[in-house]
Amino acid sequence: MGNHCSNNLGIPPAKGPNPVGCTDFMMDYTTQGTFFRLYYPCQKMEQGEKPDWIPCREYFNGLADFMKINRTISEKIFNYLFGSFKIPAYLDAPFKSNEKCPVVVFSHGLGAFRTLYSAICAELASQGFIVASVEHRDESASATFTYREMSDSEKNSETPHKPSSLPVSPHLVEEWMYYRTLQHGESEFQVRNRQVQQRADECIRALDKLFEVNSGVQVENVLRSQFDWTTLENSMDLCKIAAVGHSFGGATVIESLCKEVRFKCGIALDTWMTPLDEEIFPKVKQPIFFINSEKFQWAGNISQMKKLDSAGIQRKMITIRQSFPDFTFLTGNWIGKMMKLKGEIDPGVAMDLCNRASLAFLQRHLGLNKDFNQWDQLIEGKDENLMPGTNVHLLQSAI
Repeated sequence: MGNHCSNNLGIPPAKGPNPVGCTDFMMDYTTQGTFFRLYYPCQKMEQGEKPDWIPCREYFNGLADFMKINRTISEKIFNYLFGSFKIPAYLDAPFKSNEKCPVVVFSHGLGAFRTLYSAICAELASQGFIVASVEHRDESASATFTYREMSDSEKNSETPHKPSSLPVSPHLVEEWMYYRTLQHGESEFQVRNRQVQQRADECIRALDKLFEVNSGVQVENVLRSQFDWTTLENSMDLCKIAAVGHSFGGATVIESLCKEVRFKCGIALDTWMTPLDEEIFPKVKQPIFFINSEKFQWAGNISQMKKLDSAGIQRKMITIRQSFPDFTFLTGNWIGKMMKLKGEIDPGVAMDLCNRASLAFLQRHLGLNKDFNQWDQLIEGKDENLMPGTNVHLLQSAI
């Protein structure tokens, strides 16, 4: 894949004190497992491979389907615009940290997949976190894949099978799963609520797997990898775990907090509240930080967030003038605004504000011994590019 018009665009390197590594992990090659990209502090690398931002052409196809445009045309356009961009992390780099790492499980938005929030995930890893960015298999990702066992005829075929991602076993065949559109007459709430529950379960399974890795259990990765998972034994502070997500991933954060008390707090970026059943709201006992972008919120959605307000549990909300996925760094002004991926301020400034506010919130509620509290004022929306609460006008009756 190649890109001829990068024009100095790119996902910025993380700003924390640690170099960042990443690796992919697939537990169980069916939809019953979990699949995530792990970001982590790593050894200093003079040189090393950085993975493609879009892992393979099937993801271009999935984005095309999600955006309802022709696959053949869009693949050429996407490849031209985004094909050579890299994740700001070293693939399979050796893990290294001078202290036990707090843990974040990250959930992507509707039509996204595990690599599209690398600016956020790599920044957290550079600040000492271990981050599992889940790729959901509920048909809300624009594309993802599982494997199936090769049939006898396929094993005997003279035509070699060349999967996009190499599994450990040569007898596994990729099966791609693309975004599922709502069918005519379907209830959006019923479909999305079923999906958000599966998504939360996938986040919890990812967390279970990290607990196993931390305790020294030998884990089986379906994907070929040079990463030594045994180096993560006893590396995590499993009393300090947060859930973070964007849009549908923000709803997944809230569902995950309800289902799993090991998540001590949640950060919900531009949360899409539609998938959630209001009945769970009183069951969510952990602090939540809503970080919204100015142009992606509306009164009905904000009023649902407000129903999570609690006198005894900290619930914070700020609004920022920007969008959150990596796309905001990879499109020029006219393309970015045409695709509604850019706000009114520099994306680097916006991402720094989002990351710093998140770090301050995580220090406050995970009890981190860091200096992230220098950004406590951002939690209150105190910056010229932030506002406390929301920019959306709510009628009192809607709250």
